[in-house]
Amino acid sequence: MYDIKILNGKILDFYTGEEYIKDIGIKDGKIKKIGNIKSAAKKEIDASGKIVSPGFIDIHMHEETIKDTLDENDYDIANKMILMGVTTCIAGNCGNNRQEIKDFFTFIDKYGAPVNYLAFSGHNYLRNKVGVNRYERVTNLEIEKIKKLALNDLNNGAIGLSFGLEYSPGTTKEEVIDISSSFDEDILLSAHFRKDAKYGIPSVKELIEISKETKKPMQISHLGSCTGFGMMDESLDIISKAIDDGVDIKADCYPYNAFSTFIGSAVFDEGCFKLWNKSYDSILLTEKPYKGIRCDEKLFYKVRKENPEMLVIAFVMEESDIIKAMKAPFVMIASDGLYKKEQGHPRGAGTFPRVLGHFVREKNELKLYNALRKITLEPAKRLGLNKGEISEGLDADIVIFDPDIIIDKATFENPTLPPRGIDYVIINGEIAVKDNNIFNDSLGRVIRRDELKGIKK
Repeated sequence: MYDIKILNGKILDFYTGEEYIKDIGIKDGKIKKIGNIKSAAKKEIDASGKIVSPGFIDIHMHEETIKDTLDENDYDIANKMILMGVTTCIAGNCGNNRQEIKDFFTFIDKYGAPVNYLAFSGHNYLRNKVGVNRYERVTNLEIEKIKKLALNDLNNGAIGLSFGLEYSPGTTKEEVIDISSSFDEDILLSAHFRKDAKYGIPSVKELIEISKETKKPMQISHLGSCTGFGMMDESLDIISKAIDDGVDIKADCYPYNAFSTFIGSAVFDEGCFKLWNKSYDSILLTEKPYKGIRCDEKLFYKVRKENPEMLVIAFVMEESDIIKAMKAPFVMIASDGLYKKEQGHPRGAGTFPRVLGHFVREKNELKLYNALRKITLEPAKRLGLNKGEISEGLDADIVIFDPDIIIDKATFENPTLPPRGIDYVIINGEIAVKDNNIFNDSLGRVIRRDELKGIKK
């Protein structure tokens, strides 16, 4: 007897785009059979007219802080993720960890989580731990301390190292290469570029050089907010040529023309508005007493001084460039999702339904099978996960959605609204979401580096 039997669902071939109708039998957390299934199951789901997809894998998001006294607010980010079809997340991006990886993983082992979690060891977090200011260069002693801390994270299950070069201007290319070269080849590097807009192209070239010199695979974070200022064609061409030359480099992108980070970040240091050719009113504040207000010069500097941890939205990129990035064969789609007290950017609740509803169905910028491939198979292959396809023997992480209805509902005014059109989310063979409501929020688990099949090109 199967645990779950999904009947009459539409399954897409991610290589040909062909659609076929099959039943799926799930048992013990795995996809056991695909075909015409007659055997009984404890639970049957009629998926007639619906797409049965692998669970969405968010290769770039920002995790919450969780505690050993877990409460309902601890998973405020993951609970948004699961409602938009995400079954696996990668935390610790942009050089940032919210807490010790060992503690984060231990608490998930103890309580479960709404989604499966992997994590990077965040270089900026480690820099802070050894007392290095974000504008300072490291000493030889400090860099050895950072290496030791990073090794500890890797031994505790981190999948690789992430860097936030724009957030830590004192970090040199040589520091990144020195640290990254200290570890075995089977780790993934991920980097938030050094500068954006007109400096985006040199920043992309720097990441290619780091990958080449360290002989480590590199994931360029949210490419749209790096070169989505009229430079996307050039940056995509540079990356494509590097791949042709044998450099193992890929990128991700979210489907919005605005980014979000803390107003006290080095991103907003002097000269940023001139760089973007934007005014202060391109910045939207997200917290009371200024929630929903656009900045002027006086308000921008007031909030930056008094509340540097406020998340803000910066409307500075070009949508045409974002679309170009999403279409590139080496670019995956990821959310970069982050919330603080339910405030932030709608990408954390809307990214994947927005791609499938807005950019696939409404604008026809992407084919459905190609969009799904970018949020399932490609990140699964990159990470060496036993996921990402509807295939016998793989993990039973599955999303069932209506392709005619699915759409994001989260807005910049209400950034946490759940999407429409997702009927079921199944994680590790059990139902997590039913009819757009969370059914079980503790099915996710930690995926440590030693469980992976190896970082893939």
